[in-house]
Order: sequence, then C-alpha cells, then structure tokens
Amino acid sequence: MHTSSGRSTRLPLSLAALGLATALALTACGGPSDGAGGTADAGQEAATLRISAIPDTDPSDLAEREDALAAYLAGELGVEVEYVPVSDYAASVNLFGTGDLDLVFYGGLTGVQARLRTEGAQVLAQRDIDEHFRSVFIAHADSGLEPIEDVAGLSGLADTRFTFGSESSTSGRLMPASFLSEAGVDPAADFDGEPGFSGSHDLTVDLVESGSYEAGALNEQVWAARLEAGTVDTEKVQAVFTTPEYADYHWIGSPGLDERLGEGFTEDLRQALLDLDGSDAEEEELLAAYGAEAIVPAEATDHDRIEEIGRELGLIR
Repeated sequence: MHTSSGRSTRLPLSLAALGLATALALTACGGPSDGAGGTADAGQEAATLRISAIPDTDPSDLAEREDALAAYLAGELGVEVEYVPVSDYAASVNLFGTGDLDLVFYGGLTGVQARLRTEGAQVLAQRDIDEHFRSVFIAHADSGLEPIEDVAGLSGLADTRFTFGSESSTSGRLMPASFLSEAGVDPAADFDGEPGFSGSHDLTVDLVESGSYEAGALNEQVWAARLEAGTVDTEKVQAVFTTPEYADYHWIGSPGLDERLGEGFTEDLRQALLDLDGSDAEEEELLAAYGAEAIVPAEATDHDRIEEIGRELGLIR
C-alpha cells in the first residue's frame, strides 16, 4: 500500500516507535546536524526539513506514512524533519512555490506544475512502481457497462454519470481524460452532466459504489488496496478497464535546500531516499506503506508526456 494506496494502509506500531526513538536520539545528541556534517550551535535555531505529499488518500493514513518517512530521514540526515499536511493539491504546489515546503511527494501533474512555478526545484527520486503506473476505470453494477478491451472501448463511457478524482490528479484525472479523448469522448461535454471531481481516489470508489456516479477513474494501487482490504463491495462496483502505463509519482526538492540546511544537502537527501531499500524491518514497512519495493532515480524528462497532456487539457499554462 502506499500514498496512493487507499485507507486500508495501516503502518505497524514499530514505525510510530521509530519516530519517537529518532526524536529522543536527536535530543540526546544535543540537537540536529546543520546539514553539512556539523552540529547546530546551541544558540542558533536549527533548520527543519519540511516534507509533504499531495492529499490523494485518507488523511490519517497519509499522516502515518509521512511521519514514518520523516523519522527515517531524520535518522539518515541528522536533522529535524516535520510532516506538513496540506488541504488540497493546489495548496501543495502553492506552498512549495513560496518556500514553505522543502520536499514533496507529488503526482506527475502536480510535480510538473511545481517545477514550472519554482525555478531550481529538482526531481530527486521515485518509487519503482512509478515508472510503469496505471489508472483503473470502475463502474457501478447497475450502469450496464461491461469490461472494456482497449482504449477505443472507452467510447462506451459517453453519456454516463462520471467522476474523476482531484482536478489536479495525474492518475485520477489527467491520464484518464487523455485516454477518454483518444477514444473520442470529450470529458467536458460527452458525459451525462458535468463530470464530478471527488477530491481523492478513495472517494471516487465510494461515490461509484453508492451509485452517485455510474463510473469513475482512479489510481490502480488504491483500487488494489481497497480490494485487498475488503473495503469495496464488488457486488456493486467493478473494474472495467486498466489503462496503458505512464510515469507518475516522484519526490521534488526545493531550490533553497542547500542554503537552509547546508552545502550538499540536496544530494544527501536524494541519496537518503535512494538508500531506502528495505534492508531492515522498519525500511521494509515504510516501503510497503508506499506500495513499493525500492526507491529509484528519476529525471524531470520522465514527465515530458505529462506536461504535454497537461497543456493540451489546459491544466498547465
């Protein structure tokens, strides 16, 4: 399970304990490092690494996962790390742009938006699964929709009551809208009424299951997590199509990291993420919370296709 993994994600108590242990260890050592190999002066306010993530799933699960990452990074880098929750996708991009967030786990579209707004921002890493990400189209049992074999078959979703996830979601809006357009369905005009925007992948499942909408699109991993947890009624809602692959989530670091936390800190942070390899129980649990087996390198060019589609749909200007 992971960020995008739905509300079934529950981190083991050992991860909560890891956070407490890290805080105690930093206190016992006389305070956090200055980010450049030394220790901050006693009279100097220690800089804090502020991390966040787009709010694409249940807030309590998201907080557990991000607090666990904060504890891991504090132990690896010797600095204080704070998870800063945000209200919505746009707020995440805005706060990153104003310098109030240092490291954010973005989806493909929001990552592109953040980099275009914030000159000097750097793509640091991604999960192994993000190189080959997919979306799932789901439908209520009473919709009459049958399994779809290919992208062209998405034309059958015209005239349905349809909901996306967040308006800025890559896997819940951008890529589903792109595949619909490829099938000849105009997402702005061809549904039964205006499309909905649930705000999160979990809510998309709930709204289609309730019958509020006949169909919707969401993150493949959230759907898989809900099925595994048994928190979706498969008598009422089912997957009808899984999309082709595309690049999605990734971590982005702010341009002021080295200035705030010490020369070379950006590369130290990148390496700390890449070193999260499941080599002990806590790391294995943290990776599982992200729905991944490893963290791998990423480049800004990985999301050129996302930027192109975003511009076509008017989501990037």
